[in-house]
Amino acid sequence: MPEFKKIIAKLKKHYGAPTMPPAKGPFELVLWENACYLLPDERRAAVFEGLRKQVGLDAKAILRADPDVLLALATMGGMRPKVRVFRWQEIARITLSQFDGDLDKILKLPYAQAKKALKQFPNIGDPGAEKILMFCGASPGMPLEWNGLRVLTRVGYGRWQKNYGAAYRSVQEALKPELPRKAEAIAQAHLLLRQHGKEICPDKSPQCYECPVKELCAYPAKQAKMFSRGA
Repeated sequence: MPEFKKIIAKLKKHYGAPTMPPAKGPFELVLWENACYLLPDERRAAVFEGLRKQVGLDAKAILRADPDVLLALATMGGMRPKVRVFRWQEIARITLSQFDGDLDKILKLPYAQAKKALKQFPNIGDPGAEKILMFCGASPGMPLEWNGLRVLTRVGYGRWQKNYGAAYRSVQEALKPELPRKAEAIAQAHLLLRQHGKEICPDKSPQCYECPVKELCAYPAKQAKMFSRGA
C-alpha cells in the first residue's frame, strides 16, 4: 500500500492546489450544501455569492429577504427552486430557534453531538455533517464521499464491498495512521480525491493511462490480472 502523502502530493502536482469552499463556518457551509442541485461547483459558487451580495449570509437576513430575490437566486441553482427557497428559510429558522442565530456554537460540542446538531438541517446527513465539520477544522479524521472512497479503494486502502458502510469503515481504518494533522491539509486531500474521482478515476472506464498516481495504484494490475484470466 503506497504512502497517503505521496498520493496527495502527486494529485496536487497534477491538479494544482484545490479551491476551498467560499463558505466559512457551519451556517454558511450548510447553505453551501443547499445552494444548488446536480450542478457544477461553479454554479454553486455563483448562487452562494448571490446570496452573500443580495441577501446576506445570516439567518435573520434570509428570513427578511424579498421572496422574489430568493426565488431568482434559487432558480440559478437548478430544478425545484421553490423547494430550495423553503430549505434556505428552514435553515435560517432552525439556526434562530435552536442556536440563537449562532450556529458556531456547535463547534464547542463533542463531535458526535455536533454531527447530530447539523443533521437537523435540510439535506445534511452523516456525510454532509462530517464534511462541514472537516472544513471547520473540527473533524477527527477525513470524511470521504463516493469519488474519494472509490479512488482510495482502487489504490489499495481498505476493501471495496457491496455494503457501502463496511467499505467506508475499512478505508477509514486503513487511513487513520497516515492522515495529516493539520485541518487544512485534510480538507485539501478530501477535495483532491474528489476531483480525481470525478475527472480521471470515475466509476466506469477510469483513464488509468493518464492517471498521476498510476505507479502507486493497485487497480491497473488487478484489471490486467482479471483480463488475462478471462482470456
